[in-house]
Amino acid sequence: MTGFTETGNGAVPQVKTVLDFKDQLGTLRARSGIARNQYKLNPGLYCVGSPTPESPVLVTANYKLSFDALRKELTDLAVWILVIDTRGINVWCAAGKGTFSANEIALQVQRAGLEKIVSHRELILPQFAASGVAAYQLKKKCGFKAIFGPLRAKDIPQFLQNSNKADEKMRTVTFSFSERLVLVPVEIVLVWKFFVLITVISFAISGIGQEIYSLQTMLTRGLVAGGATFSAIFAGALLMPILLPWLPGRQFWFKGAVVGAFSGLAYVLTIMTGAGIVEKAGIWFWIVAASSYMAMNFTGATPFTSLSGVEKEMRKGLPAQLICTIAGLCLWITAPFLG
Repeated sequence: MTGFTETGNGAVPQVKTVLDFKDQLGTLRARSGIARNQYKLNPGLYCVGSPTPESPVLVTANYKLSFDALRKELTDLAVWILVIDTRGINVWCAAGKGTFSANEIALQVQRAGLEKIVSHRELILPQFAASGVAAYQLKKKCGFKAIFGPLRAKDIPQFLQNSNKADEKMRTVTFSFSERLVLVPVEIVLVWKFFVLITVISFAISGIGQEIYSLQTMLTRGLVAGGATFSAIFAGALLMPILLPWLPGRQFWFKGAVVGAFSGLAYVLTIMTGAGIVEKAGIWFWIVAASSYMAMNFTGATPFTSLSGVEKEMRKGLPAQLICTIAGLCLWITAPFLG
């Protein structure tokens, strides 16, 4: 905050448009999935610059990453920012979950006394909120008209300059290399508990052999199995989004299985040179299964999937992943008895 702006309904907090070190650190934490669900601010009315009753009102979520992405693009502008309570969820996901809705926006309009602050009756909403906001209901509930702005916050200055009109570029959804890559840290951080659990289990079962149970065998084979899990995560969470446009198939579980198959082959040929074919096959099946599962997580973060599409993909992907996991587990456990 830089101060307050006096209005016909009291003082409104004025926020900066330049992110400081604390903001950058918070962004890094959120991008890494650390305390992401708690990274939010209080809903209500804020402003940038010294807005007047004629200034536009931009609506956003109270997920601070969304709020910061908006305010840093508003330098040299004078606007109102209405932050609604999305429970700390970003605009797109909140719209899908029903928390970025006409009811919630109307509630914040009434709480802020917005009709006493601005002379117009227009709210500029993110286009990503369109799936969750019925414009006619919003107008009916609070008297404000919904205008859907551009997809990206960086286009808002141009949008406002064009009299609240968006061109085709502002409406076009992209999923570029950098946009895919920024999702990777979250996926990797969120999977660390899975990695630890699977590693512990793999070490435990790796000691089973002809000697009933061997701690030495547990250590040597467990390291191989743990390395295989790491390889699968690397393939599904990093290589798949990087290579996404060039991988065959349409569904993410299949793309993850393809990249996992090649990663698994590379792993068994370079790391497991002295192992038998059964042991190698077990590790290969596991890498394919885990890589496919990791890749399937991206269905919720891409602009070209739908709820029905995700459900359809899971119906196909999960059985295939389960079969590969069981095959890998059986081969890995029986391998010492065949040597």
